Amino acid sequence: MTDSPAKPIVLGVTGASGAIYARRLLHVLFDANCDIHLSISPSGKAVFEQELGVTIDLDNFSVEHFLGTTRPTTGRLTYHHFKNLMAPIASGSFLTNAMVLCPCSGSTLSAITHSMGENLIHRAAEVHLKERRKLIVVPRETPLSLPQLKNMQAIHEAGAVVLPASPGFYHNAQSIDDLVNFVVARICDQLNISNELVSRWGN
Repeated sequence: MTDSPAKPIVLGVTGASGAIYARRLLHVLFDANCDIHLSISPSGKAVFEQELGVTIDLDNFSVEHFLGTTRPTTGRLTYHHFKNLMAPIASGSFLTNAMVLCPCSGSTLSAITHSMGENLIHRAAEVHLKERRKLIVVPRETPLSLPQLKNMQAIHEAGAVVLPASPGFYHNAQSIDDLVNFVVARICDQLNISNELVSRWGN
């Protein structure tokens, strides 16, 4: 009897600062041979251009351009346009392992928390909540307003994991990449993906 293939991981990239986290996470998911379903919001595209100098064509998507490399990848990726509400990830009948919103903007968090989604990323996140599947939201904004804090509390109570992009410094970080790896490692821990991105406390 053979093992069934692992269920896909959904990655939504929205307009919060922190595009570098999304790119690094996708690299790690590829290296872990994950089946990935990716969707990017227009604001997520704008942040990539601002922070990484990368122009993404949402209508003619190139994963190599997104990753910033042409190296071979072992994972599988399916890209979904943010307007395509007929995509498989819009339905609870499409089985997934988890969804990550990285980075997660305040407006995205609000739309999901209050079931007022307008695009595929919102809908896919709402599906994960209603199906009781793991949803990981990675906000970065600071300081936080009271409505944002209440939204984080509400989505936590609905079953999501709120994982702020708050890197630690106890692992002797020497570079920006070390700080990025810290956050990505915590996301991977939530996804049960083995990684050695950072030194573990006590090791």
